[in-house]
Amino acid sequence: MAQTNILLESGTNELEIVEFYLDEQVPEGDPSGLSTYKGYYGVNVAKVLEIIRLPRVTELPEVAHPSVLGAFNLRNHIIPLVDLSVWLDKQREDTESPKVIVTEFNKVTTAFLVTGVTRIHRLSWEAVEPPNNYVSTLSGDSITGVVKLEDRIVFLLDLEKIVADLNPALGLKLDTTVDWRASKRYRALIADDSALVREMLRDLMEKANFDVEVVNTGLQAWERLLQIKQLAEENNSDVTDYVQVVVSDIEMPTMDGHNLTKRIKEDNALGKLPVLLFSSLITDKLRHKGEAVGADDQISKPEVSQLALRAKTIIEQRLGA
Repeated sequence: MAQTNILLESGTNELEIVEFYLDEQVPEGDPSGLSTYKGYYGVNVAKVLEIIRLPRVTELPEVAHPSVLGAFNLRNHIIPLVDLSVWLDKQREDTESPKVIVTEFNKVTTAFLVTGVTRIHRLSWEAVEPPNNYVSTLSGDSITGVVKLEDRIVFLLDLEKIVADLNPALGLKLDTTVDWRASKRYRALIADDSALVREMLRDLMEKANFDVEVVNTGLQAWERLLQIKQLAEENNSDVTDYVQVVVSDIEMPTMDGHNLTKRIKEDNALGKLPVLLFSSLITDKLRHKGEAVGADDQISKPEVSQLALRAKTIIEQRLGA
């Protein structure tokens, strides 16, 4: 199923999502009068390896979170299974044939138990709205986007955050053995829709000797770059006097990282800026999409040390710094 995403042209600001649902038990006394509620969620097709029936699951010893049901063997790979209902603090209605979505991102394979899967939707990132504070709080900051369809709302889940919270060892970490202060200090504009990742990236990149400005979406990054471009024109200077590198996630509401990169590289003034894509979608199968829009490099999360090192190297090579 994940292969269909590869057919999307690079930089068109489109994505494909697998829509699935959770049948949730409604608490007694709820004014709706319903006994169950169907909640709809989505995940990028590029992260989905396959969708299977619930296999035989073996419990894992000393599991820290109740949402981890255990693990199962799939073609000689041991894969942990997470009950999304438990993670989202929902009471899932038991059904005869629940589905398991097997995912791969950040070089980690994880499976998620859901009630069922509906279909694949192809849509523009412009149709994906950032979640408001209320939705973010209710979901434990596990929702990165909201899609409004004709008769329902689909929440895009931040599966990376879920996996990182379950296994903190998979989070962003800076290599402390590197003497980051030995090089010149540079300015970076970073775009990422995850509040957690934004602040961690800001902190780690500052420790790696960067001055950092962060924004939430590709559109905000583009608007900020246009401001910098105008400022440079007014002062008869170069955009690289104000920022030396752009670091962007790929999956973001309103404008994704591929479309942002394409716009930057097609602009006469901004095109010389190095652009590094930093995303869980950087895989051998999808790397060509970043290359097609002119990304100077692509680093897979959570390799933040590699990101900082490559950013410094490319700045010095491209800008003669």
